[in-house]
Amino acid sequence: MHPTIAQVSSDPRVRAAQRHIARADEVTLARQMELSGLAAPTGAEARRATRVAELFGEAGLDDIAIDAVGNVVAWLVGEGARGKGEGYGAAPVILSAHLDTVFGPEVDVRVERRDGRLQGPGIADNARGLAALITVAQALARERVPLARPVLFAATVGEEGLGNLRGARYLLDGRRETGDGRRVRPTAFIALDGAGIERVVHRALGSRRYRATYRGPGGHSWAAFGIANPAAAVGRAAGAVTELPTPSDPRTTCAVVRLGGGTALNSIPAEAWLELDLRSETAAALADVDRAVGAALERARDAENARRTRGTPPLTLTLDLLGERPPGRTAPDEPLVQAAVAATRALGRDCGLASASTDANAAIALGIPAIALGAGGRGGDAHLPSEWYENTDGALGVVRAMLVAVAMARSGGSPYR
Repeated sequence: MHPTIAQVSSDPRVRAAQRHIARADEVTLARQMELSGLAAPTGAEARRATRVAELFGEAGLDDIAIDAVGNVVAWLVGEGARGKGEGYGAAPVILSAHLDTVFGPEVDVRVERRDGRLQGPGIADNARGLAALITVAQALARERVPLARPVLFAATVGEEGLGNLRGARYLLDGRRETGDGRRVRPTAFIALDGAGIERVVHRALGSRRYRATYRGPGGHSWAAFGIANPAAAVGRAAGAVTELPTPSDPRTTCAVVRLGGGTALNSIPAEAWLELDLRSETAAALADVDRAVGAALERARDAENARRTRGTPPLTLTLDLLGERPPGRTAPDEPLVQAAVAATRALGRDCGLASASTDANAAIALGIPAIALGAGGRGGDAHLPSEWYENTDGALGVVRAMLVAVAMARSGGSPYR
């Protein structure tokens, strides 16, 4: 049985938890600013992880650990819950938020507060999600909200860019274990990612990221002119990829995102490269654009080789897969999606179903019902140094996350439908 949001909201302890979240609004905002100011580039999240572990402890969670890949995991077993993890009773609900940002260690991540707006790299994505995660934990623990199954709170590493969902994949891999030694086979997975309250992400946007490298003999830009030029091949390839037709249903994209190569202004490079980001909501469309991009890259190589001086070495092409995120979806009629939609509407907001690339992709790929939710407020300029957050009705996003987590933690059924 899956309780309705109305049933959950009528529980006196849930109402008390909701009041706690409202009272803690400024505390949540202060945590958000603090965590945003701790640099956490993908692959270097340890400092932020240590602080989140401390905050989990202050919130009242148990069995707090930093696992082998750097995720921070902690348990809440409410009154009535039957234990932790598989073999210890009911499968848990996982409520997560990612630790890492897209910004490198050279970026100044200090946060400024101006006229009600917080501005700083990563302030919404994902300091907001982390702050909301901690406040939900504190509200449930302090108000002793009854739960039928445990909730595992997880702050994950490697969600952004080339992190390739490393933390979520590790957490959900049935052959591995979390830092407290218990296998995690969840009944539901909820990712808190960024700001907002009017969307429920139930479709996993798949992606493949490549680096295409062209190599040749290289030489002086005057004396060796006429040899096959890797930089020219990159230019041909970028133009060809940009001109590829892509479907709008399902929406599919292929973007040239970075390129480089060469050592000097007066040298034909021996190596030049471009990186590509391919995305779609379906595996078939992603495979189609993958094949089309591969063919375009080969045509660029062949065209540059065809114009080289006779007898000089040809270019070679190497295509390296840098990362892959599986597409998929949690069906709209799944109790998890329905609970999120109902919670959004119960808080007086319209709700739209959406797609995105988040930690939920890793769960959906394993057949686990999973969604991603914004954590309230408004944000903009994501992934830019000018990123900002406004706390307009920010507490509502935290309440929504709490209501959905409680609804799923009071449900029956088994994991992996």
